[in-house]
Amino acid sequence: MHITWLGHSSFRIEIGGQVLLLDPWLNGNPMLPEDQHGPATEGATHILLTHAHFDHVADVLPLAKRLGVPVVGQYDLMSHWEAKENIATVGFNKGGTIDLGGVQITMVHATHSTSIATDAGPQVTGSECGYMIAGEGHVIYVSGDTDVMADMGVFNALHAPDIGILCAGGHFTMDMRRAAYAAKTFFEFKTVIPCHYRTFPILEQSAETLIAALPGVDVIEPQVMQPITL
Repeated sequence: MHITWLGHSSFRIEIGGQVLLLDPWLNGNPMLPEDQHGPATEGATHILLTHAHFDHVADVLPLAKRLGVPVVGQYDLMSHWEAKENIATVGFNKGGTIDLGGVQITMVHATHSTSIATDAGPQVTGSECGYMIAGEGHVIYVSGDTDVMADMGVFNALHAPDIGILCAGGHFTMDMRRAAYAAKTFFEFKTVIPCHYRTFPILEQSAETLIAALPGVDVIEPQVMQPITL
């Protein structure tokens, strides 16, 4: 399994014979050079969307059309896009599990906000979510944009993820201290990968606080376009 950070909250996850693009933000992403857009998305089989803020959704439709791959996300928005944008989708909802062939994905709750910009102003598009991605003997918890939630204890009891991809930049999501609290209070991760940080000055720039708070956990500060093999 290979997990490659594309900057911000965007990842390329190669697992179970699938190549998943998670919240792929390419154009305007200050962390991903333009000459890396092709390698970042090459061979993708699915696009996963956690919510519709611009830094998660901006490139989803163009990529789905160019690559000819389905978008996976909440049923309401997926159904709308399939009808109006002529793309393939896999729509489901929180608590539901889908099988992509070698990879099982369960949608779980997150606490944040979600809207998409329109000429009439922001429009709410379902609700924010996270994912449990199971394959190759691992379970990855993708928090999406969220704060700490007591729900996380339920997630661990049901899924026992060994890898956590956690938003940790602060201001818009939980920060490093809160992400560390979530990890040690509710989960038994072997590996934690922070995200949604370093992108802008307003966000946290280092995972030192997270690393110090989680002794015995392999906290990996990802580097853009450098695969993490697990």
